[in-house]
Amino acid sequence: MSRSEQFLDEVYKFSANNYKPLNVVLERGKGPWVWDVDGKKYLDCLSAYSAVNQGHCHPALVQAAKEQVERLTLTSRAFHNDQMGPFLHQLCDLAGFAKALPMNTGAEAVETAIKAVRKWGYKVKKIPEGKAEIIVSAGNFHGRTTTIISFSTEPQYKDGFGPFTPGFKIIPFGDIAALEKAITPNTCAFLTEPLQGEAGVIVAPAGWLKKVRDLCTRHNVLFVDDEIQTGLGRTGKMFAWQWEGARPDAIIVGKALAGGMYPVSAFIADENVMGVFKPGDHGSTFGGNPYGAAIGRAALKVLVEEKLADRARELGDWFMAELRKMNSPQVVEVRGKGLLIGVEIKVEAGTARPYCEALAERGILCKETHDQVVRFAPALNVAKADLEWALPKIAEVLAMSFAPKAMAAVH
Repeated sequence: MSRSEQFLDEVYKFSANNYKPLNVVLERGKGPWVWDVDGKKYLDCLSAYSAVNQGHCHPALVQAAKEQVERLTLTSRAFHNDQMGPFLHQLCDLAGFAKALPMNTGAEAVETAIKAVRKWGYKVKKIPEGKAEIIVSAGNFHGRTTTIISFSTEPQYKDGFGPFTPGFKIIPFGDIAALEKAITPNTCAFLTEPLQGEAGVIVAPAGWLKKVRDLCTRHNVLFVDDEIQTGLGRTGKMFAWQWEGARPDAIIVGKALAGGMYPVSAFIADENVMGVFKPGDHGSTFGGNPYGAAIGRAALKVLVEEKLADRARELGDWFMAELRKMNSPQVVEVRGKGLLIGVEIKVEAGTARPYCEALAERGILCKETHDQVVRFAPALNVAKADLEWALPKIAEVLAMSFAPKAMAAVH
């Protein structure tokens, strides 16, 4: 029995069965590369769902973590610490907003956004108490809490978890006419991803975000942009909204905010929105802790100094073009922005899962999303040579068919 098999036996015995990972057991990483417990090397093309944009174990982040872990890790918000203020200052300057509220996970930051816009609706817009509505996009993925799954359109995310939180309207992603029709005097916000990752790397029509911005302004509705997966360089801009200059009223960030070294997230907005919070309204024991803040400072510095958004744009355009040149008969289309790329597999060729498994056998780690899409999202500091190494292997796999009949013939 290999070391991998030993670890897999243990996890299957003791772990809840709430994930279906590839059977790869990783033990270390460096930049865009990872190694399993049996010594096999892989190009990580998932980057922990864009949490390690800076690459695995970036030296600057490792150093920040080592230095801070020996000084102070947690104060709670009962006291101040010397890392949170500089971190939030750095984050607000980068994002172009006045205030930030630090949390830990992306879902916590989304919950914070929901609280903020509802309170803004009641205190500022004067919506009748208990009537505030938030409009969201179909196919959204904003997290896993009971309130957030209440406005999911994915049946599995909701199965067995009701009753659900009211106060949400769902419209088709990218449909500006549907958004305008859904707005009422009780609408406090429109919450959306600028590009949907979990839904299958779905890119909105050109100009949609700008139209969203104009429509929300006209109707006094807050435009809240979930950049947890698309932000911090992933799409080729520091934030995806910058592609259209469609500045939202608030943004939500997480994942790469601490480069995968520690869970750090934030809700970011101007004073007109953030000012609704008073002491005692909301909080988190670990939110803004000095350990996470110190790592976050280093993570943001790396993004800027290494120009990782520019790298994502340049490499992403080239890599998508190379994937399209393959002209695989098994592929519907290749789509994305920057280094967030989806390859949609034709239904008649099978699901995306066996393609991901075949890529893993060849040393490339990807993960299927929504059954038919293989997602490519390597670290933003991946070398062009690394992707050139991967391309012939990807071409070989995409030429395969894993349709049920083809599989039956093999066996």
